Amino acid sequence: MAVQKTVVVGAGPVGALAAIYAARRGDEVEVYELRGDLRDPTTTLLNFTRSINLAISERGINSMRKAECPGLLESVLEETIPMHGRMIHGRKNDQNFQEAQLYDVRGRFLRAIDRSSLNTRLLDELESMPNVKFFFHHKLVGADFKNNVAWFEHLKTAAQQATSTTTSSGNREVEVKFDFMIGADGAHSAVRYHLMKYARMDYMQEYIDTLWCEFRMDPAPHSENDGFRIPPNYLHIWPGKEFMFIAIPSIDKTFTCTLFLPADGFSKLDANPDQLVPFFQKHFPGVVPDLISEDDLRRQYNENPHLPLISIKCSPYHYGSSCVILGDAAHAMVPFYGQGMNAGLEDVRVLYDCLDQFSPPAEKEPETATTLDASNYALVNGDPVARANARAQALDRYSTLRRPDAHTINDLALRNYGEMRSDVISPIYRMRKAVEEWLSVNVPSLGFATQYSRVTFGNERYSEVKRAVGRQSQVLLGAMLTTFVGTASWVAWLVWRLESSRSRPSGVGGFLGRLGQSIQDFGRRLA
Repeated sequence: MAVQKTVVVGAGPVGALAAIYAARRGDEVEVYELRGDLRDPTTTLLNFTRSINLAISERGINSMRKAECPGLLESVLEETIPMHGRMIHGRKNDQNFQEAQLYDVRGRFLRAIDRSSLNTRLLDELESMPNVKFFFHHKLVGADFKNNVAWFEHLKTAAQQATSTTTSSGNREVEVKFDFMIGADGAHSAVRYHLMKYARMDYMQEYIDTLWCEFRMDPAPHSENDGFRIPPNYLHIWPGKEFMFIAIPSIDKTFTCTLFLPADGFSKLDANPDQLVPFFQKHFPGVVPDLISEDDLRRQYNENPHLPLISIKCSPYHYGSSCVILGDAAHAMVPFYGQGMNAGLEDVRVLYDCLDQFSPPAEKEPETATTLDASNYALVNGDPVARANARAQALDRYSTLRRPDAHTINDLALRNYGEMRSDVISPIYRMRKAVEEWLSVNVPSLGFATQYSRVTFGNERYSEVKRAVGRQSQVLLGAMLTTFVGTASWVAWLVWRLESSRSRPSGVGGFLGRLGQSIQDFGRRLA
């Protein structure tokens, strides 16, 4: 019996979910991770921050649901906090205010989730599977995707180096053979680096002119918000037009806050440390000292790194039947749509939909097999050559299918930064949102919905969302033009009536009298 060996590089949420999908289909799965066990609180995250809060929405939830692991999704959702909308903070007439903007007119919501909590649950699920092995502290240093061989450097931990009696690093290189490699090792992917030597890959990397710095808002034990300093069921935003400050709730009643600011803004604050507190007091009312003390703000600003935001597009995502890249390795995006992790988890579902579609048929299927059992039987017992050929077709289909969607959500994430930092306080933005939501509820046959609802609360392809919103915009624009032309025609008719009545009284009084009479005549015509 030929069992497929699948090697997953990267043990973050996307890599862990991909390994679960592979293991559920009977593969022999090996997971290689550069860092130590991510469930260990002493393991340093790649962005060097203590905690990262994420927003999980329908796409990520659906992908975990389709893993068909009893209890997995339920246990993940237990550790989340519903966020029903944005809470916009600002100042009017020298008074601080906050205003809620619900995400969805039908009551759907996002969920705030701690990255480490999600990762822990997925890795625990993997560890319970007998056909999965972990290899932590392993760095991918080479790969031959024609012969399906990879080389990993087994890194010594800091403790091992401290107790070592030799002066050399003592790192050991390991050769690993595989049938199929999945690269889920982040924006600076080693798998993608080696894949580019084989695939004719188009690649574009862009750093936007904004850095980010993380802050922590501590609980308030006796607050009216059940221990949270501010209402917990919202994503809090302090928009600053060219920058913003946000706060996302955590299950421990803290808030993970982030300052997004152009690089020159950070440079000015670094050069003039005394301006940090006044800057916050001016642009983010209510944060200092009510939510974060002045001393704590200064400490966190100095201790926490100021990190860049990267956007990556590439294509294709695979080579032959040997390798595919998922998540940030394939399409790193800025965080302003909250879709980075969700898109990565959705990658896993779409990939395995393609693999299941092209898997070789079973020579003999069990009479009482479920759909997954039948696919499992085919993959395990199918001819290896036929299986590789089918996998090559599936990966080609995956790259073709996923490319427009990944590129679309990358672009939408960039554009949403403008919405979060500025448009949320724009009357035009609010009016359009209100019109689209009203039509969605009251005239459902038109199929109207806000772009945000389509992206966040459904599983429609990102590229199809873009087309649907484009058609919707044309309809709204047409309606606005029709209204404008109708109004302009009415005004022109009134002017004509007024100007044609030369024998009537002149002056302001006469003009107003004629205007009133014309409006009455127009009203009678409508009646």
